[in-house]
Amino acid sequence: MKLLCLFLLLSFNTVVIAQSKPVGFDSTAIPPAVKSVTKHSITINGKQVNYIATAGALILKNEKNEGIALFGYIAYTKEGENDMGKRPITFAYNGGPGSSSYWLNMGILGPKRVVVNDPENTPPPPYKSEDNINSILDVSDLVMIDPVGTGISQAVGKAKNKDFWGVDQDIKSVSQFIYQFTTENNRWNSPKFLLGESYGGIRCGGVVNYLHGKGLAMNGVILVSVLMDYRTVVFQTGDDLPYIGYMPTYAATAWYHNKISNKPASLESFLKNAREFAMGEYASALMKGSVLTSTEKETMANKIASFTGLSAAYILNANLRFTPAQFRQELLRNEHIVAGRLDSRYKGVAQNLLAENAGYDPQATAISPAYTSIFLDYYYNTLKVDKNYYYNTSAGGAEGFEWDWKHAKSSNFRAMPSPPHTGIDLAETMSRNPDMKVLVMHGYYDLATPFLGIEYTIDHLGLEPAIKNNVSYKYYPAGHMMYIDPASAVTFKKDIAAFIEIATKVKQVK
Repeated sequence: MKLLCLFLLLSFNTVVIAQSKPVGFDSTAIPPAVKSVTKHSITINGKQVNYIATAGALILKNEKNEGIALFGYIAYTKEGENDMGKRPITFAYNGGPGSSSYWLNMGILGPKRVVVNDPENTPPPPYKSEDNINSILDVSDLVMIDPVGTGISQAVGKAKNKDFWGVDQDIKSVSQFIYQFTTENNRWNSPKFLLGESYGGIRCGGVVNYLHGKGLAMNGVILVSVLMDYRTVVFQTGDDLPYIGYMPTYAATAWYHNKISNKPASLESFLKNAREFAMGEYASALMKGSVLTSTEKETMANKIASFTGLSAAYILNANLRFTPAQFRQELLRNEHIVAGRLDSRYKGVAQNLLAENAGYDPQATAISPAYTSIFLDYYYNTLKVDKNYYYNTSAGGAEGFEWDWKHAKSSNFRAMPSPPHTGIDLAETMSRNPDMKVLVMHGYYDLATPFLGIEYTIDHLGLEPAIKNNVSYKYYPAGHMMYIDPASAVTFKKDIAAFIEIATKVKQVK
């Protein structure tokens, strides 16, 4: 936190310029758009940035010009920019599916930041927020998107919320929002970026492809702790890919918690060996299945133990295969502790020492109350959104919430069910928009979406070498929300700022 004290931060809030009134919703009514506009200022990198915050929702329209959703967002626009053709704009969202965008907003991208006790538990209120000196507002305008069912977004008119809850349905509605927002706010010639976290990677792959097909090209796509191929995280009988993909993250976690014998000083060199082991010896052993001999299995169990900190006996009982929930429960079992899922640096009390799987995520329970409390206070009292609009931080508890996992582009020739994979969409777009850049940002301690998973996905898209060179990777000694680590937040901002600068300087038409 010492870095935060080096800057003089200025922030003020003026009176509301525009504010719509809430209305009661019914199954057919089309409510008015919601718009609360306030003015603020922040100091980033020693320079004052004056900006306008617009919080609310537009009426999303379909191809027939019919209102189908009250679609929520928070837009931050820098004042004093005369040429919007040179000012980048970033459209950002979290994942879930079913999460609102308040995590990214209050964690790293927006002008306010929730202060948490990373990587320990954050005590109960009063909580603390502060000006976010690592916000991207000095280099890009920002639109935080809340898909239908999250924030104040909901279906209107003849539409139903369930019409938006699915891989392809979500891709289409988020794309329609970006298209409509771009038109309404005169941003067609602005350099444009997508940024998605977690399931936001699945969304990004589909959205960038959908929009390119509609004539709206992106300069860059920023993938934060993402997955794009669900095979990398879904443990299906007979499919060993996720076991391989998680191995380096298990190794990073064991290294952090000092469960590695003769622990090497360098995490990066240890993970290099873990990657090679996972994709080499370990993958070969798993591919043999029951043909693997008992001697080979014992040898492999001892090697796995050297990377994961688990006992060879446990690994043998697991048939060399264990899930993140099993690993998080077993690694620190003797200390009566479970490791975190979103960030395995976090530790929590193991309530059931006989449990096979970790029953909760210590990282989520450590920071969620602070994020929720600070954001809702900010939304209603700083951004001045009418309190009659209920803000859903998650659609997970909404009535009838059930996700349609089918994705047209990842279906096989017989249209049989298969895990969604929008890396296919991304590869198609990259080939058709060869100047578009992609930045992959990942934490080493992320047991929700392992970093080897997205590396594997990108490496198997069949991209031409020149196109694949447009993909760059950045790694952080933190977890899924790497930006809650103060040091990683500083690096995260520098990495995004550099990426936006490079991706904006594309070849111009002669």
